[in-house]
Amino acid sequence: MQAPDTLPTRAEDRDLMVNAVREAGALALTFYQTELKKWMKLGDSIVTEADIAVNDLLEKRLAATRPDYGWLSEETEDDPARLKRSRVWVVDPIDGTRAFAKGKPHFVLSVALVEDGEPVMGVLFNPATDEFFEAGVGRGATLNGVAISVSDHAEIEGCRMAAHGAMFRHPAWPEPWPEMDIIERNSVAYRIALVACGAADAALALSAKNDWDLAAADLILREAGGRFTTHDGKPFVYNRELPRHRSLIAAGPRLYEALYRRVAQLTLPS
Repeated sequence: MQAPDTLPTRAEDRDLMVNAVREAGALALTFYQTELKKWMKLGDSIVTEADIAVNDLLEKRLAATRPDYGWLSEETEDDPARLKRSRVWVVDPIDGTRAFAKGKPHFVLSVALVEDGEPVMGVLFNPATDEFFEAGVGRGATLNGVAISVSDHAEIEGCRMAAHGAMFRHPAWPEPWPEMDIIERNSVAYRIALVACGAADAALALSAKNDWDLAAADLILREAGGRFTTHDGKPFVYNRELPRHRSLIAAGPRLYEALYRRVAQLTLPS
């Protein structure tokens, strides 16, 4: 680990991050709603030329400028050297690639700076809708510079749930879920951002997610007053050897408790 006094200040890192993400967002828009080159990668997920171009720009602006920091990105081969770094950039150049490739504005660029396993600053940027979510630890969360907070909705019934609707209709549930207003978004980070700003009341996922899906959104949600854990109540720790997590609950404090009671006892694959 590097000694803290050898590292840039958080203010310097924030300026670097914000400027890089805005530049990368502008680049993403040059590909948006065009005929993209795209292909499938391991795990049956789609990647496009835009993902690679945005990743390369962010890596050049962030990793090259901070050579002592680690780098973890969906579109870069993992380098175990990150495990020895105190600070690590955690990046998804385009979270919601399927939506992006279809020309739908349901995606974000996701960048977090993780320090000793916890995000200390993060940005989610949807350049198609000009939504710029940002948070710093202890500084609150903002959308386009205006402070945001989670909703105070307490009941599952009637809540605005950012999730895949088919999950709630699965026959294995011991009792049916109450009626909810389901908000379908391909990007899990964007779903969590919608909870952070009160546009949704909760997000729930019971399938595996990666550090780059969650790190920036995690901090933004918690700084907006929300709670964010795995389905069984465990906090997220980032920059581990396997940067993968089984599930998530994201909600305001009262609705979180109702959702936790529903799903905490589920047994999910590791």
